[in-house]
Amino acid sequence: MSRTYRVVVVGLGKRGTHHALAFHANDRFEVVGICDIDRSRMEAVAPKLGNPKMSTDAAELAKSLKPDVFCFATLPNLRLEMVRIGVESGAKLIDFEKPIALSSAEAMEIKKLLDDNGVKAVVSHQHRYGEHYKKVKEIIDSGALGRIHTVYATATGWMMHMLSHLIDYIRWFNDNVEAEWVMAQAAGRGKLSDVHASPDYIAGFIQFANGVRGIVECGAGAPDVPEVDYWWRKNRIGAQGTDGFAEVLTGGGWRAVTKEGTSSGPGNMDYDHDTPPYIQDIADWLDDDSKVHPCNFDSAYKGHEIMMAMCRSVLEGGQVALPLTSGMDEIQALREKLPDKPVLFSMPENEKEYGPAAG
Repeated sequence: MSRTYRVVVVGLGKRGTHHALAFHANDRFEVVGICDIDRSRMEAVAPKLGNPKMSTDAAELAKSLKPDVFCFATLPNLRLEMVRIGVESGAKLIDFEKPIALSSAEAMEIKKLLDDNGVKAVVSHQHRYGEHYKKVKEIIDSGALGRIHTVYATATGWMMHMLSHLIDYIRWFNDNVEAEWVMAQAAGRGKLSDVHASPDYIAGFIQFANGVRGIVECGAGAPDVPEVDYWWRKNRIGAQGTDGFAEVLTGGGWRAVTKEGTSSGPGNMDYDHDTPPYIQDIADWLDDDSKVHPCNFDSAYKGHEIMMAMCRSVLEGGQVALPLTSGMDEIQALREKLPDKPVLFSMPENEKEYGPAAG
């Protein structure tokens, strides 16, 4: 008989509530505790979760309940603190939101903490569960595009919100082959003061070990995706090969051109669709070490390395080799070095988000 895993969820904003409800809906899990600094949030959702224990103190709650799964969806500046709480509670798996950290130094510390204690972790790059994302991966794997030579991704949202998603999916489209080096440039200081601190625009190249080239753009200068209305979902991720291309639009389905002709289909970002299989894969990995979660921390860490290496390329100039061998606070360094020059926009909607009036 399959065992039931006990879960504590910290942070009950939109994302944390989605996680909590999905855990509760899956009979492999029992939500035994919830935490938020706003007690009214807990009181609003508790009846939908079977009225678990509530607390405004995450460390105390986790220590007392000793969950199997410690899940948190908090502000990004709390990543290391929350991972430490999860590890110290004895959790077997920690489930948390991207980005995994705000610097390479913090990411390395988190990785060491997890590795030293043998704790599994997953990071919520859950878009890959969308049918339109899976369809593009299916086309790539079928060989219909011939030899893949380029994977690419763009998003109009800023780096700490969106770039880890973009990198995760192009790595997936390229079979998670290791990256060897990156080179990048950035512009705009406005979002460096945001809670998801980022340059306003960053773009760069990734060289993968199999010769495939990755191209990514994120922020104010990223191109429009006119097929998508909702600004946050103007994300394009795809692959080009010798015989065609296939791409997914986060808010606008998928499309492909191959030797067989053109094809396309629907799809949209949908937490209610994407989160349940993400949660089920947590149960499967806890049951069986060989069933590694598609959104496992080690994969997300490699994506984070790429993102921080891009920042280092901005700071240092030229190419940056991977993997990174030492940590630093890349965002603080960008605050100190990035020129105070207005960012240029690719479309009017981006000016609304990044222009002087946006602050």
